[in-house]
Order: sequence, then C-alpha cells, then structure tokens
Amino acid sequence: MFEVENYSGNSEKDYELLLKQLQALIEDENDSTANLANASSLLNEFLKEVNWVGFYLYKEEQLILGPFQGKPACVRIPYGKGVCGTAIADGTVQRVEDVHQFPGHIACDAASQSEIVVPLYKDGEIFGVLDIDAPVKGRFSEVDEKYLKQFCDILIQYV
Repeated sequence: MFEVENYSGNSEKDYELLLKQLQALIEDENDSTANLANASSLLNEFLKEVNWVGFYLYKEEQLILGPFQGKPACVRIPYGKGVCGTAIADGTVQRVEDVHQFPGHIACDAASQSEIVVPLYKDGEIFGVLDIDAPVKGRFSEVDEKYLKQFCDILIQYV
C-alpha cells in the first residue's frame, strides 16, 4: 500500500524522496498505463500550486492524451504546436514562465499560467511528454526541471 510521506520543504531533499517513491511504486509493474497513471497521481500529490499533471503519448505523428490528474484536457496536440508539441519537435524541456507569452500556446485550461513539459524517449524514439500546468506565473524552477527529468528517466524504464 502506498502512503504519502511528509515532505520537508527542502526542494532537493523532497525530490530525492519522490524519486524513491516512484521507483517503489512502479518497479514491480509492467503495464504502461498503470505506471503512467500512478506517476501522474504521485506528482499531483507532491507538487504544490499545480492544476494539471499528465502525459501525452506520441502516436500517428501527434500527441494523444494519456493518463492525467486535473480537468478534462485537449485530446490531440499536433507535432510542433503549443508547448507540448514544441517540446517533442525541439527535443528539449520547455519551462514556460507565462504561457500567454508563448507563441501558439494551446489553452486547455484557462486557469493555467505557467507550464513545464519534459519530452520522453524510449529506445531513442519519442514516446510522449510529461506536461504540468500551474495556475501561477513562474511556478517551475531549474530544480523542478532537473528532478522532473530524473523522474521521467526512471519512469520510462517501466513503460
């Protein structure tokens, strides 16, 4: 059974605990959907001031909605469009301080103000993205980016 730990308030220390929790949660499961669902739930419990946490999976040359936590979302995102499509087109993490200043931003939830998107690769091929939205500007830091990339590196081994 999974129990939420009390986090210390030290971002790096708390992220280290989160990575251990992810590993323990998914290491004995080989179903991709189950692991993506639990990963989005774990992040949603851990992260403060977020309003959407989830995955888009790359299929048919576009991103298609996968497991997530939050309000209903856009189902399909074209390659190269919006923050998520840009992340896979560029192959880089997109950390956006103000989504309203991002050219071509796709607004799935009007409350979203900032966003971070981490591209996921499996066997050298694009698998999808981790997408996290926040209702405040400037929510995501370099520390968030560093550890969310590590989170995705662990997760991709189990999908």
